[in-house]
Amino acid sequence: MNPPTFLIAGTGKLARELLTGLAPHAQAWSDRDAVIAPLAQAVVHAGSGRELPAILRFCSERSIPLIELSTGTDVARLAQGVPVVVCANANLLMLKFMAMLSRSGPWFRGEPIRLTESHQAGKTSVPGTAVAMAASLGLSSQAIVSVRDPGRQSQALGIPGETLERHAFHRIEIGEGDCRLRLETLVTGASPYADGVRRIVEATLAQPLEPRCHDVVEFIENGWL
Repeated sequence: MNPPTFLIAGTGKLARELLTGLAPHAQAWSDRDAVIAPLAQAVVHAGSGRELPAILRFCSERSIPLIELSTGTDVARLAQGVPVVVCANANLLMLKFMAMLSRSGPWFRGEPIRLTESHQAGKTSVPGTAVAMAASLGLSSQAIVSVRDPGRQSQALGIPGETLERHAFHRIEIGEGDCRLRLETLVTGASPYADGVRRIVEATLAQPLEPRCHDVVEFIENGWL
C-alpha cells in the first residue's frame, strides 16, 4: 500500500520537522492549492488553532479526517461532522505508555505523586503529554513541575547535553519513605514523531471512524497501532 498523502498545518518546530521527515507525502497547509491538495487524504494540525475553522471546513468538504497534535485548541467544539483524532503525543512508544498509565493510574490515587516534565527552553506551549499523565494519576495540571533551565535539565534531570535543544522528559514519582516508584520517559530528536504521525494517519484511514473527536489512546487499546 502506498503511503498516504496529507497536509500539515502549522509553522512551529514540530510542523517543520514533520514536513521534512514525511516528504514527499506531506505538504504544507499553506500550499494546499497546489497539485497535492486534491489528493490529500487527511490534514495534520500542529499549529496555534487560528486556522482550525478553515481546516475543518476543508476536511468536511472533502470528507477527510483531521489529526490534532496541538493542545489547548477549541477543536472539540468546532469539530462538526468531521472525524478528529486528538493526539496528546505522536510518539507511538509514548502513546503506549500513556495508554498503560490511563488504565493503571487510578490504582495509585491517594499516594504521594510528583510529576516533572522537561522540554527545550524554547517550548512555551502547554505540555500536553504531561497534562494527560496528570489526569491519569488524578493530579491537577497545576501540580506539574516544568523545567526549562538547561543547567537544571542537565545536572538535576540527567538530560544529555547534546539533546537539550530537542527533548521531552517526564518523571513520575510515587510514594515516599522506604517504598518509592519512579517512572521516566525520554524522547530526543524528531524521528519518533514523524514515524508516529505517519502510522497514526494510516491507522485513521484504515478505520470507519464516526464524525466526532477520538482520543488516539483508543487506537492503542483497540490494537490499531
